[in-house]
Amino acid sequence: MTTQFTLSGRARALTSSAIREILKVTERPEVISFAGGLPSPATFPVERMREATEKVLRDSPHAALQYGPTEGFTPLREWIAERLSRNGAKIPASRVLITTGSQQGLDLLGKVLIDEGSKVLVETPSYLGALQAFSLFAPAFASLPSDAQGIVTDQISPADLEGARFLYCLPNFQNPTGRRMPLERRKALVELAAKAGVPLVEDDPYGELSYGGEALPSLLSMNPDGVIYMGSFSKVLAPGLRLGYVVAPEEILGKMVQAKQAADLHTPSFSQRIVYEAVQDGFIDKHIPSIRALYGAQCEHMLAALEREFPEQARWNRPEGGMFIWVDLPEGIDSGALLAKAIEHNVAFVPGAPFYAVEPRRNCLRLSFVTVPAEKIDHGIKVLGELLKAEIAALPAAA
Repeated sequence: MTTQFTLSGRARALTSSAIREILKVTERPEVISFAGGLPSPATFPVERMREATEKVLRDSPHAALQYGPTEGFTPLREWIAERLSRNGAKIPASRVLITTGSQQGLDLLGKVLIDEGSKVLVETPSYLGALQAFSLFAPAFASLPSDAQGIVTDQISPADLEGARFLYCLPNFQNPTGRRMPLERRKALVELAAKAGVPLVEDDPYGELSYGGEALPSLLSMNPDGVIYMGSFSKVLAPGLRLGYVVAPEEILGKMVQAKQAADLHTPSFSQRIVYEAVQDGFIDKHIPSIRALYGAQCEHMLAALEREFPEQARWNRPEGGMFIWVDLPEGIDSGALLAKAIEHNVAFVPGAPFYAVEPRRNCLRLSFVTVPAEKIDHGIKVLGELLKAEIAALPAAA
């Protein structure tokens, strides 16, 4: 007897992450991968996490291994709230929800804020993981004009904002472009959104990774009642913990709590207690500078390789933090086709098209530098440079 399964319309619309598909190729040890946005394992505080785990199992083993509240472990929520209470903004712990990775936060936001056809505003380009999470709920994406400093606020019209459920952005060292929104644009964006009554969703996994250590005010600190803030421990401790958090007005947070109860009841108690033990005495502020130093040096090494090896027709940014370099290629170059040739030479990157919600551009790509040793950066960029020069040479001559 043959059993027939009928998929839902939502399931039929699902697609795999372009990055995850590329990462399958990069599991081959001979492949030099600039594709994954993975933190460097060299930054994982293994000994600190071992000590924290032992302390949790010694002092509160039964509570750590038991179910817990959906909102999260109260001391950790209080620690997050205090850390985010900056620039005169006071964030109460009651506004903090601990999530199973920040990706779950995106999913919960989609569940509680998006109906089919809802207008959702995004940057150009935007984070692929967010587009994938939101797409499950069939929104109508609208891309806002953006440049090397993020959303161009003086090009946003009232019509752009009208009827939007929310505006999603990454002001700090954005994935995929590595750009950071300057202070004046942050102020203007918060003012425009507040005037239009449009919530801002501020996704901030990379904010602590400024190579110089300097920070700009969060959008949350400028308008706590109009901003939903998302953070993560993946980039400053370890992604395997799968621990993120959302800060939102309580009426929104309450609905996210209900959605999370239906999804997984609560984020693992064990992980939450371990992270709290690891960070509660100020360790995180001693640990982050080492990550900044490593990533800053890796970034400079890749930038130097790009200057040596890439053709003059290519353009790229110089990130002040984060994990990514964005490369613009000449018109007529398809980075997807370039990737296929690069993989034949055991080099991988992420084409730019999947990062666009509408009207994808194909002549751009993302490079991640944080997990690749210097000598492999040199070789991989040299290979890409040679392939790119050949692609440019094969372009039809201008009329």
